[in-house]
Amino acid sequence: MKTTTESGFSNNVDNFFEISKNNSTIKTEVTAGITTFASMAYILFVNPTILGQAGMDKGAVFTATIISSIIGCFLMAFYANYPIAIAPGMGDNAFFTFSVVLVMGIPWQTAMAGVLIASILFLLISVFKIREIVIDAIPNDLKLAMAAGIGIFVAFVGLQGGGLIVSDKSSLVAMGPLTVPSTWLTIIGLFIIGFLMAKKVPGAIFLGMILTTILGLITKIIPLPSKIISFAPSMDNTFAVSIRHLGDISSPQLWSVVLIFLLVAFFDTAGTLIGLAQQAGFIKNNKMPRIGKALMADSVSMVSGAILGTTPTAAYVESSTGIAVGGKTGLTSFVTGLLFFVSLIFSPLLEIITSQVTAPILIIVGVLMASSLKDIHWEKFEIALPAFLTVICMPLTYNISYGIAFGFIIYPLTMIASGKAKKVSPVMYGLFFVFVLLLYVINVLPK
Repeated sequence: MKTTTESGFSNNVDNFFEISKNNSTIKTEVTAGITTFASMAYILFVNPTILGQAGMDKGAVFTATIISSIIGCFLMAFYANYPIAIAPGMGDNAFFTFSVVLVMGIPWQTAMAGVLIASILFLLISVFKIREIVIDAIPNDLKLAMAAGIGIFVAFVGLQGGGLIVSDKSSLVAMGPLTVPSTWLTIIGLFIIGFLMAKKVPGAIFLGMILTTILGLITKIIPLPSKIISFAPSMDNTFAVSIRHLGDISSPQLWSVVLIFLLVAFFDTAGTLIGLAQQAGFIKNNKMPRIGKALMADSVSMVSGAILGTTPTAAYVESSTGIAVGGKTGLTSFVTGLLFFVSLIFSPLLEIITSQVTAPILIIVGVLMASSLKDIHWEKFEIALPAFLTVICMPLTYNISYGIAFGFIIYPLTMIASGKAKKVSPVMYGLFFVFVLLLYVINVLPK
């Protein structure tokens, strides 16, 4: 039997989040928050692993990942009142490490300053409501191609990290040797997560990561950790680095990076928000209520993440798992944020989450992102060519920005050739010249 105090607290929570008004219950919202966290908790270890390859301190990134996620989830809970969780996005961290730092040779400190500028611009876009103009200007087919291309790129990175694909002088890439035990850990991990995903097990990716890690420990492919829990690692190596290196953002090459970060983050978040809102039944008269507040919550967490030391945050599609079990209000994302807070003490587990453990996750995430290919109008060649180039050039050039550039350059040309020049918005014609300049800056101007 509830006491008067408990009843009063429940009523306050109910009223604040409008739980009853949305035909939900506190128990349902809490369950949804736990489910969402279990579905996306892999980012705690995958993000430090990816950014660690750029030379960043994995422990500092671990803490930055959690705190930026807490900020995003709490803002989504208390400001926007949506059951949508926020954390550093998978596409952005891959672009940061593999395209900007490793391929373009830009120091991670300078690249992080670029992330901060892109985040501030995204915040301004949200404040001044410019997002609708940009969203409407870029054709949906190219947005879908961007998502799919990043997904295939992420999967390619996973196949490499797991040892399934290696470099080859004659064919550029080849099948990796199956005599290496760690490669088999990746293969078995992929089967485990794939099986759980097919069975629609809640938190399949996170659970699969745990089972793969346990298998690695049992077979001694992964050494035992020195300890399980400890205080959260310091962020001294990443905190405010982006601010201190703002002066490095002087070359046109760096500004092209800022543009790509802005575009990728913008469409990732906007597309995910709309998709989740449709799933939850929030869309009314073809509009998402409070979308401005939702984008503001994400943009503020993006700025905070850049200052703390991580790549842009994004609304997570894994929030759909919590929505599927009944989450309809910000209490869901609040619970998810609380669980991120609790996870601060588990940083020692970074030692045992190796690239062979995270590789299957990257491949599965790639599968999920590539699903947007089905909605592209392949029957229209003027659409198919730029969409295909956007998708295929990301993994084959090992550079996300090249894929986007080729797609945005070819699109106006094929539309003109097909007699549909008037259907191309002025913004797209403007982006044509921007991306021609981007390719010139990256490949011709001295670095």
